[in-house]
Amino acid sequence: MTDVRFRDGQKVQVRVAFPPGHVRTPFYARGHTGIVERLCGVYRNPEELAYCRSGEPAQPLYRVRFAQRELWPDYSGPATDTVDVEIYQHWLEPA
Repeated sequence: MTDVRFRDGQKVQVRVAFPPGHVRTPFYARGHTGIVERLCGVYRNPEELAYCRSGEPAQPLYRVRFAQRELWPDYSGPATDTVDVEIYQHWLEPA
């Protein structure tokens, strides 16, 4: 298992990467900064499981909260609107 690197309330940034294949991280979140809302658990890596591999080492999965205006600068709704995205640790960096 991969060690848990982030804690609730910590600011993180989603890696900007464009690997080919089965990727579980939404394109619209890449490069953006959010706050870890919680650790959801540790699971086998679905990007590896999609290719019938073991999915090991298991990866921590976080729920990361983004301000909608962080993701979409032209968003015209209230500044308090947010989007929660579940993202595996290998896609996250400290912000």
